[in-house]
Amino acid sequence: MPPLVLASSSRYRRALLARLGLPFAWEAPEIDEEASERSALPPRAIAEQLAERKARAVAARHPQAVVIGSDQLAHLDGELLGKPGSAAAAEQQLARLAGREHELVTAVCVLHPQGAERATVVARLRMRALDAASIARYVAADQPLDCAGSYKLEQRGIALFERIACEDHTAIVGLPLLWLSGTLIRLGFPLP
Repeated sequence: MPPLVLASSSRYRRALLARLGLPFAWEAPEIDEEASERSALPPRAIAEQLAERKARAVAARHPQAVVIGSDQLAHLDGELLGKPGSAAAAEQQLARLAGREHELVTAVCVLHPQGAERATVVARLRMRALDAASIARYVAADQPLDCAGSYKLEQRGIALFERIACEDHTAIVGLPLLWLSGTLIRLGFPLP
């Protein structure tokens, strides 16, 4: 089997990939994500471009490996919602999202010696109406400071939502395992 490398420094993506039980390494792709985010491209195209750029950056160092690059972004009416970085910024993002629907776009690119495989999963999420006290309690509990959209659905953040439409809920956490599992099986990795 060729080596499997995750082009990411995300602990969430590492934990998701580990669920498949395959040995893998991970490396930070060290690309300038802000240049793509400042472009005039629509959110889906930005996520797809970043996923491929991440995979290509790491594949250049591991040409015989199967390299997985992924990117995720949240947007509200086309405006990107980045990782908040602070509790105050998370509370502001959640106040903007409260009572509204937004999209969470997760793109993945798998590079291998024979070519590339790509997928994009778009989740549509409708948040409940929330007051400032509820938002502050949530941010204090989950600390979603490194999450696009300022929530963690895999923790208490699930209670923030009244509706989620998504073909693969692992994509919401950062890596679409349904698609990725099928792709790795087709590439010869020993999954059940």
